Amino acid sequence: MKYREISKKLNALGCEEVARKSKGSHRLWHNPANGRVAPLPDWDAKDIKFGTLRAFLRQLGIEWEKFQQG
Repeated sequence: MKYREISKKLNALGCEEVARKSKGSHRLWHNPANGRVAPLPDWDAKDIKFGTLRAFLRQLGIEWEKFQQG
């Protein structure tokens, strides 16, 4: 799954991307429901690996089933 697809689903779930303060290939996401923040790689054309995505969602406190519906 690409970063843009993940980004759309996260926005639908109410998460927000934190403003960037520096360069880099990762972006921070904030889940206002529980206050958690986690980094997600933004590799434009490359797919984000399944395990990386699952770990990111776990850090934000989002269940996999809920993410798939979003």
